Amino acid sequence: MADTLPALHGGFLEKVRAAVAADPRMIALLVGGSYIHGGLDPYSDLDFVIVCDDASYDDVMASRLAFAERIGGLLSAFTGEHVGEPRLLICLYGPELLHVDLKFVTAAELQRRVERPAVLFARDRQWIEARLEAAAIAWPAATPEWFERRAWIWLHYGAAKLARGELFEAIGILGLLRDQVLGPMLHRRAGGPQRGVRKIERLPPPASARLAATVAAHERESVRAALLAAIALYVDLRSDAPPRDPVQAMPDALLDYVNRHAPPAAP
Repeated sequence: MADTLPALHGGFLEKVRAAVAADPRMIALLVGGSYIHGGLDPYSDLDFVIVCDDASYDDVMASRLAFAERIGGLLSAFTGEHVGEPRLLICLYGPELLHVDLKFVTAAELQRRVERPAVLFARDRQWIEARLEAAAIAWPAATPEWFERRAWIWLHYGAAKLARGELFEAIGILGLLRDQVLGPMLHRRAGGPQRGVRKIERLPPPASARLAATVAAHERESVRAALLAAIALYVDLRSDAPPRDPVQAMPDALLDYVNRHAPPAAP
């Protein structure tokens, strides 16, 4: 894979490998994402996992920004609490811009993975490879009940904001719905992992076209049409794996709410 990397990515990978090898607190460097799944191009991120010695882990976590700076060219960085991943340092390098994720873990935390990463460096490669081979690998997948409990509340929120005339709020909730519900369900229908709206455009054309119908312009009728399209798409996707306990009165109650509080414009 390294031979086919874009020059920017390949050069940066070597810099990270050298930085990890030079730090005795770190025992291995792994890489995931597009590097292992294919499709890595000049616009891709680099997703690294840095395995640390147990005794040094707290020290690494306290000084990880300094480590990221030592790689060279760090422009900005912040930690990943907003995605539920405080071990993650999200970085932007330059001057030629490159998004890089650095996740710092212990060897014990390799036991459960969402993917099987490639080993770029290891002080004991055989031991690291054995830990990865023994790991339970599963992409997180929301259940039909998880989708059902959230979809109708978020859709109603969007309808209420539309009725009030807060179009940016309604547009925002539709974006959340695409990322958390509709996109994952479209991936589920295609038999793939639930990856939000990532690479939806590569699914068969009906998927991206139907999702595109939920994208609204900052105009009342456009938001209304997008909201109705989102309701229809959710109901259709829900039929692939119906929840055991569907929310009562939906979608009829929500459609009635939209028609009463945000009726179509008069011709």
